[in-house]
Amino acid sequence: MSTQTTEKGKRPVGRPRKNYTTKSKGRLAVSDDQQVGHLNIKPHGQARNELEERINDLGDSWETESLFEDIIDDITDDKFFNDDDAVSQEEAVHYRQQLRAVGPKEFCRVTVDSGTITVKKLLTAFGIRPPEYLDGMPDDSYYGLLTLALSRELAKRAKLVQYNTIDDAVYLLKKSRNIVVLTGAGISTSLGIPDFRSKETGLYSKLEKLGLGINDPQEVFNIDIFRDDPTIFYSVAKDILPDTKGLYSPTHAFIAQLQRMGKLLTNYSQNIDNIEANAGIDPEKLVQCHGSFATATCQKCGHQVQGDEIFADIKAGHIPRCTKCVSAQRGTGSMKRKRSYNKSTSKRSRRRSSDDDDDDNGQYDLPSAGVMKPDITFFGEELPDRFTQRLIKHDRDLVDLVVVIGTSLKVAPVSEVVPYLPPHIPQIYISRTPVTHINFDIDLLGDCDVVVAELCRRAGWDLNHDMVDPNQIVEARLQDGYTSRHVFTAGGQST
Repeated sequence: MSTQTTEKGKRPVGRPRKNYTTKSKGRLAVSDDQQVGHLNIKPHGQARNELEERINDLGDSWETESLFEDIIDDITDDKFFNDDDAVSQEEAVHYRQQLRAVGPKEFCRVTVDSGTITVKKLLTAFGIRPPEYLDGMPDDSYYGLLTLALSRELAKRAKLVQYNTIDDAVYLLKKSRNIVVLTGAGISTSLGIPDFRSKETGLYSKLEKLGLGINDPQEVFNIDIFRDDPTIFYSVAKDILPDTKGLYSPTHAFIAQLQRMGKLLTNYSQNIDNIEANAGIDPEKLVQCHGSFATATCQKCGHQVQGDEIFADIKAGHIPRCTKCVSAQRGTGSMKRKRSYNKSTSKRSRRRSSDDDDDDNGQYDLPSAGVMKPDITFFGEELPDRFTQRLIKHDRDLVDLVVVIGTSLKVAPVSEVVPYLPPHIPQIYISRTPVTHINFDIDLLGDCDVVVAELCRRAGWDLNHDMVDPNQIVEARLQDGYTSRHVFTAGGQST
């Protein structure tokens, strides 16, 4: 069985389905439908070697996981069950701790092999409710799922048990001096910018309904497809073009506040809207992991311009062309008037390459005028060198707190930032919904703006922002079955 991976340092291109199936002990056949990208690793000291080993190990573990990936995502519930067919919350915590203490071989010997608990019931300790079609099957039919459950649990960073409450989160924010903040689309949605993966309102969901002639909406951001036919990207680019007129969200203001207080080490942003600039985040402390619309580059000659120079073309639905290439053609006299087309004998194809001879303004043939592309990192492109350089050479040894806000951490290699940082460093997660593939120390669930505003209030910090009501009441409750997961809800106003 061969492992499929992307080139290191590139965003993975789609999720190609492999053609083989594998059977578990319970004769459960499933197709592998998971591919993981890797960080761009180049030899540089021990830290880089450690990272390379970790990523290589990760690839092997995901190859095993992928055998049941399609099923496990549907039957995993990151909460404790409350019925006779499941272990209790206390038992679940005990089993998870026992697994880490004795290792998987001894763990299986003293649990399922000794007959003290069935495999089916033990699965619930790891948040897995077996599928109904396995009901009535022998207990060994569940071994494949148990193997995956144990592998996933052991691959996770162990939670730091001393940090659980909202007050603990406030304490960590106040005492820390080198905070790494990793942000995603969730911190910009309050400004009307859609995220990517929400089922109804996300960008990919909307693109899927447009009939763009592509297999997957993510292909809009596929570099090979862009080079073959830039019209696909530019047919939707005006809808994702940031038009915030200098605005930024309270969460952006929170990150800027950390910076003003001398607490921000680095903000790793997955967003392409460049709103961090509006909030005043220092470029030296900002890593735009997926690039942004701030600049654009000619795909032919490499000429770079400020992003707003091509905004007018994007908004008009045109493919922006390189002005340097155009000027060069005018200087040599090779620019020609556009040919007229005989509608009865010639039709223009919708699909055009980035070297198409015709410009979109209908005036000239531009045989050498390159297509301008915003400097956002498409799937299949290298991430900025600054990403790995900052992470490995700078942040790993200095960070004293990790705060993840508004991202599900599903896109490699940015998803590997948090697991790569030292496991003894506290980690806080802020978003609407929890993640199951990383053990954060404290989960703060709710609207990002609401959560950070409440944290600032409890810390005694002034978060001055027009979207933050100083009299707003925020209710925070501990989610049932958890000791470190809190749900925030914005209520009325105090009197």
